[in-house]
Amino acid sequence: MEKKFARTLVTTALPYANGPVHIGHLAGVYVPADIYTRYLRMKGEDVIMIGGSDEHGVPITLKARAEGVSPQDIVDRYHNIIKKSFEQLGISFDIYSRTTSKIHSKTASDFFRNLYDKGEFIEKTSMQYYDEEAGQFLADRYIVGTCPHCGYDHAYGDQCEKCGTSLSANDLIEPHSAITGSKPVKKETKHWYLPLDKWEPTLRKWILEGHKEWKPNVYGQCKSWLDLGLQPRAVSRDLDWGVPVPVEGAEGKVLYVWFDAPIGYISNTKELLPDRWEEYWKRDDTRIINFIGKDNIVFHCIVFPAMLMAEGSYQLPENVPANEFLNLEGDKISTSRNWAVWLHEYLEEFPGKQDVLRYVLTANAPETKDNDFTWRDFQARNNNELVAIFGNFVNRSIVLTHKYFEGRVPERGELTDYDRQTLEEFKDVKETLGSNIEHFRFRDALRDAMNLARIGNKYLADTEPWKLAKTDMSRVATILNMALQITANLAIAFEPFLPFSAEKLRKMINMPEADWNKLGSIDILATGSAIEKPELLFEKIEDSVIDAQMQKLERIKQENIIKNFRPEPVAQAVPIDDFGKLDIRVGKVLDCQKVPKADKLLQFKIDDGLGGRTIVSGIAKYYAPEDLIGKEVCFIANLEPRKLKGIISQGMILSAEDAGGRLVVIGPHGEVKPGCQVK
Repeated sequence: MEKKFARTLVTTALPYANGPVHIGHLAGVYVPADIYTRYLRMKGEDVIMIGGSDEHGVPITLKARAEGVSPQDIVDRYHNIIKKSFEQLGISFDIYSRTTSKIHSKTASDFFRNLYDKGEFIEKTSMQYYDEEAGQFLADRYIVGTCPHCGYDHAYGDQCEKCGTSLSANDLIEPHSAITGSKPVKKETKHWYLPLDKWEPTLRKWILEGHKEWKPNVYGQCKSWLDLGLQPRAVSRDLDWGVPVPVEGAEGKVLYVWFDAPIGYISNTKELLPDRWEEYWKRDDTRIINFIGKDNIVFHCIVFPAMLMAEGSYQLPENVPANEFLNLEGDKISTSRNWAVWLHEYLEEFPGKQDVLRYVLTANAPETKDNDFTWRDFQARNNNELVAIFGNFVNRSIVLTHKYFEGRVPERGELTDYDRQTLEEFKDVKETLGSNIEHFRFRDALRDAMNLARIGNKYLADTEPWKLAKTDMSRVATILNMALQITANLAIAFEPFLPFSAEKLRKMINMPEADWNKLGSIDILATGSAIEKPELLFEKIEDSVIDAQMQKLERIKQENIIKNFRPEPVAQAVPIDDFGKLDIRVGKVLDCQKVPKADKLLQFKIDDGLGGRTIVSGIAKYYAPEDLIGKEVCFIANLEPRKLKGIISQGMILSAEDAGGRLVVIGPHGEVKPGCQVK
C-alpha cells in the first residue's frame, strides 16, 4: 500500500550560472518537473516547486577572470537570463532564487556550523597545488597541462575537454597555473571532510532496501557507489568566491559548491515560506521529489542525504527521478563547445512555439537511456503530430460546430454502438495518464494524451458528419457533441504538458479551468454553451526554418574545429636540393569541369604560359567548377603525367587543408603572368 502524503515538495537541480540553459537541461530536469507539478496542482494537491541558480564554484571565477569582471557580474547576468527563459517557457516555479542570496548564505553557514559543532566532520591536511605568484591555492580547474591520454595541451586538472577523460591535477604533464601561467608548487592546506563511510550502512539500507522502486539508472548507480565503498568527501575549498567556512582559522576557505548548492533547496523554501518552510522539510507526511540529471545522482542520492542524516531533523527524498543525457544531432551537448540549442535563443527564433519544444523534449525524453534531439525530428513531430493530429482534430470540430450549429454545443442524442465503442477507448485515460505521470513515465503519459486526439480524428473521419448534414442533422449534433467533449478532454489532458496551447484551447471552448476529475467524461461542455471562432493551435514549420538551424550548427562545428586546431608535426627534414627539384609555377584556369563518374575529381584546362596543359585534381567536394574559372593557381609543373579516369593529368594543383579539413586552392597575391615560377 502506497503511503499517502499531505504535501509535496518538488526541487529541481540548480542550473550553474556561468551560461544559459539548453535543451539538455530542459529534457533532463525542468520540463519533467513542471509536468509533474502542474499535474499535482490540477488534482488540488498541496505542492510547491523550488528552483534557483547555483552561483558559486571555480568555473564562475574562471569566466569572470577571462572577461575582466567580478564573479557577481557573471552570476547576475546568467541568473537573469535563466530565470526569464524559464518563465517564458512556462516552467512554473513557486520560487526561483539563487545561492548568492543572504538567506542562502546564512542557511548554508548555519548548516555547516551545526554539523561542525556536533563533531560530524573530519579535519584533514593535504598537499595541494599552490600558485606562489598569485598567492593562492589552485582548484583543479585552475590547473592546466597536457593530457596524459590524448596529448591535448590545454587539459584541466579535473577533465580533458578534448577526449573527455576524468583527471586529477597530479595526472597532468607539465601542469601550470591558469591564473599566472607559472609552475605551481605543492603546499599543505587544511579542509573539512564529511565521513560518508560512517553513513554507508544507513544509506545502503535506505536506498537498496527501502527504494527499490527508484528508476533503474538511479538505483544502479547508487548501488555501484555503495558497493565500491564510500570515502570521506571534502566540504570546503581554498577559494575566495562562495560561502565562507564559518570556523575560526578558516580564512580564504569557502564551502565546496556541492555542499553549498543542495542547501539552496532549503534556503529557497525558507525565502518562499518563511513561517511554514519546516512543514515541507521536517514533517514525515511530506513527499520530497528531487528532479535531476544523471550527472548529479551521487550528490543527490548519497552526499546530500548523508548531510541530512548527519543534521538529523530533515526528511529524505522519497524519489530522485534522474534522466539520462540528451544529445544534439548525434553529438554530446557541450557548453564549452557551444554545441547546444540554448533556450533563450530558441524563444527568440521560435516566438509562440514554447509548447512545440516542450512536446518534442517530452516525446524524446532520455528517461531510461541517452536520447537524441534533431531538428528534422523536431519539424516532423510538429507537422505530423501537433498540426496534423491534435490541431487538425480541434480545428475540424470547431469549424463544423460553427458551420452547422452557429457556434454552440449541440444536443447529444442517443449513442450508437460506434459512439459507445469510441467512449470505451478513452474511458480509462485519467487512470493511465495519471499513473504514468506519478511514476515519472512522462513519454508514456504524453502518448496517452495524444491518443485522445487520434481517437477524435478517427471518430470524425469514420462518422463523416459533413455527409450526414444533408439527411440527418440530429445525428450530426450527436457526433459534434462527442467531438467537442473529446476536445475538452484534450484541454485537460495536455494542461501539464502544453500549458500555453491548453489555455488557448480552453478559451476557444469557453472552459474556465482544467478539472482533472472530469478527464474521461463526455459531459464536460454543457449543451448550448458558446464555442469561439477557431484559431490554429499549431502551425507548420517549413524546411527553410530548419535549414537555418542546421546551418547555424554547422557554423558552430566549424568554429570548434578552428578553435581546437593544432598543426600536424613538421615532416622529416629534407635537403634543400630536393625542394629545388620541384618546378612550381603559376597558371590561370581557362576551363574547369567535373570528371564523369568521379565525385572527387575536377578537370582543369590551365594556361601555363607554355601552350597549356590538363590537370586533374581531387577538390570537387570543396569547389563548384565555375567558381575556379579565371583564377590564378599554383601547380607543380614537372610531375610525371598520370592517368586518372582516362584523363592524362600533367601536374598537381597546390591546396592547403584548413582546420576543418577543407582544401583551399593556393594562388598568388596580385596578378602574376602564367608560367612564372614560384621561388
